[in-house]
Amino acid sequence: MLKRNIPEKTIQRLLLYYRYLNFLGQQGTKNISSKSLADLMEIRDSQVRKDLSYFGRLGKRGSGYDVMALRDKIADILGIAGESKVCIVGMGSLGSALAAYKGFGALGFKIVSVFDNSKQKVGRKIRGHICHDIDKLNKIVPRDDIDIAILTVPAEAANETAIKLEQSGIKAILNFTPVKLSLSKKVKISNVDLAMELKTLSFFIR
Repeated sequence: MLKRNIPEKTIQRLLLYYRYLNFLGQQGTKNISSKSLADLMEIRDSQVRKDLSYFGRLGKRGSGYDVMALRDKIADILGIAGESKVCIVGMGSLGSALAAYKGFGALGFKIVSVFDNSKQKVGRKIRGHICHDIDKLNKIVPRDDIDIAILTVPAEAANETAIKLEQSGIKAILNFTPVKLSLSKKVKISNVDLAMELKTLSFFIR
């Protein structure tokens, strides 16, 4: 169970630790020191030890951390040990690309449904998934036990669609639209503004 007093920055780093440890485990690495893990993350090894110290003694002096055991412990701490079911709403170029991404499965996420309101897309198979009408969210989200939605609809449809997602029972939204969504605090929202990220990069390279 995740303790409530853990800083959000620590939670974000734990997710990155999990990602690196999962990769290292797949490559056959058995043990890793806090220094080596810190080097991968480009942070101080004292920060790694501090982050992990919130959850008791996880490593052994002299031999570091068992990669797979630490990965599984972090998954248990974060509550991501099981598979999370995800839907994508908005099957344009970005939504279709995300539906085809193979990396979700390695991190415990499964795309189970995709949605759009275009008559040209509804009923068709897109990236291996039958595209459902957005108006079916209320039926399909609870039926398929979906917790997370990836929102990639046009900006003008973002809030209306997000409200439908909340009403369907979605608990979290990864929002790729540039719109600030107006939902209750029951729904966790994470915003990804690709255009702004590119503008930020453009600023630094100039």
